[in-house]
Amino acid sequence: MARTLVVGNKNYSSWSMRPWIALKATGIAFDEVVIPLYTGDADKRRILAFTPSGKVPVLVDGDVTIWDSLAIIEYAAERFPKAQLWPDDVAARAHARSVSAEMHASFAALRNECGMNIHRPVGAKPLSDAARADIARIQEIWVDCRQRYGRFGPYLFGRFSAADAMYAPVVHRFRSYAVEVDPIARGYMEVMMALPAFQEWTQAALAESWIIDKFETA
Repeated sequence: MARTLVVGNKNYSSWSMRPWIALKATGIAFDEVVIPLYTGDADKRRILAFTPSGKVPVLVDGDVTIWDSLAIIEYAAERFPKAQLWPDDVAARAHARSVSAEMHASFAALRNECGMNIHRPVGAKPLSDAARADIARIQEIWVDCRQRYGRFGPYLFGRFSAADAMYAPVVHRFRSYAVEVDPIARGYMEVMMALPAFQEWTQAALAESWIIDKFETA
């Protein structure tokens, strides 16, 4: 099998967006399979044919199968070192891995209250203290990275990296829910929204006709 990335609905699947953006933005070639989520047993069986986890995203590269967003990005970084998915400097690389892992493991309140829904009309909604704390922490990460590494380029660690891929869905969340951010964070969001890979994913999401009712209540 050719290198294949299996993703869910582009409108909703933030975890699918992360490795897709990482591969696309760094020029790593792959075939794409989109399987809509929550549509019944047939599509569930299609996902299970790729991975026993029953979840997307999944990367299949020959005999290798990886079924976690961050693990896919780590695999791509090792398999394609010229893509430079992590910073060259050891300290910056450790920093990038730390903020990426924090994104992977944290911010549950923001995820629950501001699900990724790209076609949602832009507008604010009441948020819990926990969600507001998540927003503050994400802004703190972005501002700190931009202040430390801004002289090397416009992304979190200068050039585009795995860290930007991990936070890409948050850019959509902040946009969709009209989250107020400081000027440095706003500037970073604008850079990400101008990224061709980000725009390609967004346009594909807006073209989808699938609706998942439980994600349309916010």
